[in-house]
This record gives sequence, C-alpha cells and structure tokens, in this order.
Amino acid sequence: MKTLARPDDKAEILRRLQALRPDSTRRWGRMSVHQMVCHLADAYRMATGERLVIETSNPLGRTVVKWVALYLPVPWPSGVRTTPEIDQFRGGTAPSDFAADLAGVVALVEKITREAGSAAWPRHPVFGDMSIATWLRWGYLHADHHLRQFSA
Repeated sequence: MKTLARPDDKAEILRRLQALRPDSTRRWGRMSVHQMVCHLADAYRMATGERLVIETSNPLGRTVVKWVALYLPVPWPSGVRTTPEIDQFRGGTAPSDFAADLAGVVALVEKITREAGSAAWPRHPVFGDMSIATWLRWGYLHADHHLRQFSA
C-alpha cells in the first residue's frame, strides 16, 4: 500500500505535484488546478491541526467508509464532497500565486513526513481517530486522487 511514510511513494507525489502547470486541465470536478493545490494544502494543514475543521464522523464513517477508502485497492471516486473548511467553493484558502501555493503544498508534504513521529495528530472529520500511519496513507491517497484529476 502506498503511503507518504515510504520515501519512494513520497517522491512520486512530490514529482507529480511539480509536474502541475497553471494551465493543467481537469478531467473531472469543479476545481481549477490552482484551487486543487490550495485544497491539498488546506487538507495537509487539517492533518497537522493547523486548519481546524468540524468533525462530522459517525459510526459508519469511522468503520466501513474509513476501511474502504484507505485499504480497498481502488481509486477514490470523483464527486465526493469535502468538509466545508477545506472546500474551495466554501471555506478553503483562496488561490494566490501558483508557484508559491505549489511550493507551499510541497513544503507541507515535507513537514508532515518529517514531523510524523512528533506531531499530535487530530481526528479526521469523517474517519475519526487515525494513527500516524493511517494519516500518511490518507495523505498519499488524497494527493493521488487530485493529481489523477489533473492527469499528473
């Protein structure tokens, strides 16, 4: 299973991020590539506790949905709504400068992998309690999902 905890998997995500261009075309969804970069940054800030989100988890989300999303070997589907605090059309960080925003998400990937053992990880808004290993698995899958959205 791919995870940001593995150096090769992390390098893959960083390479794919660096391949993005301001004019990258989406294959699905509503976000522009720049909005997606800001969404990933917000999501990683959520994982580190820097961006607070309201938990909406329930027993189904904390068990079955969590297991399917993190461990079933199929790509995540498009069209699943995110929490409002990191939704680019509601409360997400507005795009600014593409190069700076892209550098920011790269720095956040570096930060969460560097500080993985020392960070106090919050609860996921849908999946509830997650171990460091689970957060890093989620971090890989979330980035992979959105990078596939832009053929990266």
